[in-house]
Amino acid sequence: MVDIATRVYNHTWKIDPIVRSVLDTDFYKLLMAQTIYRRYRDVSVTFGITNRSPTVRLADLVDEGELREQLDHVRSLRLTRGESTWLRGNTFYGKRQMFSPEFIAWLEQFRFPPYHLEKHDGQYTLTFEGPWIETTMWEIPALAILNELRSRGVTKTMAKFELQVLYARAMTRVWEKIQRLKALPGLSIADFGTRRRHGFLWQDWCVQAMAEGLGSSFLGTSNCVIALRREVEAVGTNAHELPMVYTALVADDENAMRRAPYAVLSDWQEDYDGNLRVILPDTYGTANFLAGAPEWVSQWTGMRIDSKEPIAGGEEAIAWWRYRGEDPRHKLAIFSDGLDVEAIERIHRRFSGRMRIGFGWGTLLTNDFRGFVPDETLDPISVVCKVVAVNGRPAVKLSDNPTKAVGPADEVERYRRVFAVEEQTAQPVLV
Repeated sequence: MVDIATRVYNHTWKIDPIVRSVLDTDFYKLLMAQTIYRRYRDVSVTFGITNRSPTVRLADLVDEGELREQLDHVRSLRLTRGESTWLRGNTFYGKRQMFSPEFIAWLEQFRFPPYHLEKHDGQYTLTFEGPWIETTMWEIPALAILNELRSRGVTKTMAKFELQVLYARAMTRVWEKIQRLKALPGLSIADFGTRRRHGFLWQDWCVQAMAEGLGSSFLGTSNCVIALRREVEAVGTNAHELPMVYTALVADDENAMRRAPYAVLSDWQEDYDGNLRVILPDTYGTANFLAGAPEWVSQWTGMRIDSKEPIAGGEEAIAWWRYRGEDPRHKLAIFSDGLDVEAIERIHRRFSGRMRIGFGWGTLLTNDFRGFVPDETLDPISVVCKVVAVNGRPAVKLSDNPTKAVGPADEVERYRRVFAVEEQTAQPVLV
């Protein structure tokens, strides 16, 4: 196992680039990319970085030259032969050849497209514009780079023994969390922590700790290259960008806008089955999505509870399945929004035995250094990379939490009217 403190103390750029593989990304990115490749590869889509923790002035903390250096390195990456072989031959979710030969052939030739970077009032404006199939690939690497450069900015000022103590304390915290989780009967949990990780080496350590500490309760990691190297399952389904783009493409037709989220699911079930058929209903509000969902949607395997308060979201899912004549005990609910041990324990107590439960444990697994250094400079922040435009038109996400809404204010209000979103209660966003 890597001595992380020594490695961090002796960081050299060539040994430890922040993103070291095309597959240093989340599995859901590849699943979505295949769906995009088959249908909308040439649609022009712009992604942009948003710092939802505005008091943290990233442009003051992250050196622009270092940021450009890391982004440029990503543009030099290409899929290796071993990585291609893993994608072609591995079994994912019980299925061999999850990815078509045509998609793998495209990925083997893929290079990350250009980026645009500026500074404005202490924040970075970082955007990626081009064919959707290319720009979608930037989301995870861009976020990982920003978060790790911020971490490196703090740790590079620390002496070797100071780093040893820092990582010893962080390891102890993770292990204590794992021991608490181990006590939960029937637990199913995965690492979802790539986007806002403290660093690659730290995420890799956390995955190894979970595998050893939780055994069969550990489902795997969303990070493809760590899954490959550590021989654990790669896990993930889909994200909000699909309905955001599908809806923006028909934004002149309000009836078509309302149908667009279900069109996403129709395409998805042509491509995937089993445990990959998990609904993500909150892009334009969960309540109206479930109310208008076609009958076949209720037959899907499960639902991801994201931006709604988790107990309320879980109860809503159970009530909906029952209303649609489905037995919730046979359905899967995946909770993934800002989880830490206390929330996982609370959700488990509430829903164990009432439905199948899975947890995607993200930032507070792979970036919980809270309280270890002065001035909260290693505390995680909420930085996201979202679709901001489609063929030149604004893209919008409403969410169940209005704090997470994305898009120009007038378009957000128009979407709220089109999707009949009622008054929402804003919730604080930690990560």
